[in-house]
Amino acid sequence: MTSPYVREITREEHLAHLRQHPDASHLQIPEWADVKPDWLAESVGWFEGKLMVAAALVLYRPLPGTRRFLAYLPDGPAIDWWSPRLEQWLDPLVAHVEERGAFSLRIGPPVVVRHWEAATVTAGIADPDVRHLHDLPAAGIDGYALDAAERLARLGWRRCEKDDGSGFGLGQPRYGCRIPIAGRSVSELREALAPHWEQALRTAEQAGVRVSWGSAADLPDFYRLYAATAAHDGFKARPPEYFGRMWKALNAEDDDRLRIYLAEYDGEVLSAALMINVGSCAWHSYAASGRRGRELRPSSALLWRMLCDARGAGADTYDLRSITPALTEDRLLGRLRFKTGAGGRAVEYLGEWERPVGSQGRVLQRAVRVYLGRR
Repeated sequence: MTSPYVREITREEHLAHLRQHPDASHLQIPEWADVKPDWLAESVGWFEGKLMVAAALVLYRPLPGTRRFLAYLPDGPAIDWWSPRLEQWLDPLVAHVEERGAFSLRIGPPVVVRHWEAATVTAGIADPDVRHLHDLPAAGIDGYALDAAERLARLGWRRCEKDDGSGFGLGQPRYGCRIPIAGRSVSELREALAPHWEQALRTAEQAGVRVSWGSAADLPDFYRLYAATAAHDGFKARPPEYFGRMWKALNAEDDDRLRIYLAEYDGEVLSAALMINVGSCAWHSYAASGRRGRELRPSSALLWRMLCDARGAGADTYDLRSITPALTEDRLLGRLRFKTGAGGRAVEYLGEWERPVGSQGRVLQRAVRVYLGRR
């Protein structure tokens, strides 16, 4: 391969590339820029001659009091991460964002390093001697991904956060949960449910919990449950206008990009979640439920309907997003049991990496870490 170069591309060029190569993260499509108004956004392409071979969304966050930016590619870029010469892909990107005034570049390679089957995780949770996913035998390890991590380190990149046992640092989580659905029937997906999950689903079905596909008019019901979940679980809720922007932005090019699902009983919405569809993947996002009606297991009915709909729409993977890698008893274990009980496979990604840009990059990186730590 000749060394590609990077330049800004139009939104239309980016969308055209995605039509040919649709399997990008939902955080790497041009529409995502409209969800993040606090960031400046730019679409860039890698070119060999006149041929675009890759594309990415770059978000720029200004450092207060300066004219410099933190450049960030969440879940990206979607380049050849198995290349023995990653610098051919990354050095042109570094040079490009430096021209834009970036002092630091942060990336999130969309690469899975390890995965663990649901049954293995379930056994680990039950074993008091197992405290972390890494204490369990992995069902698969990608040696090329491990090589990519070593190459990044040699090229001057630094992993953004050390594993503190929570798995939740700034940016995107390093550990997630995904249900493989390609080539599997609905019956096979149901047979893969853990016994406690199957019982919960049966409870919801027998009680008459009804799951429906909603519209923008249902966002207030969703937000009511989301705010209640945030208060109960102790995280800061996004404002309601964030979800209005998300609905408008993600459905601008494709009106089936973002869906809202609602689980109702006796006319009351008990649980809700968003599904984001890009390429062959569907993402289960912002799942929320109230305290009323939990004994009816509406969250199980909700996820099951969404999983079956994703399969019916042709998705290969249903992504349940973040999990904790720590298998000790804490408030996050319930989510882990729920996701793996649905047949989810625990995965470890390559993680996020950063590199200073320009002569003042390292000094300004330290400054921005202090700034972000105070937010």
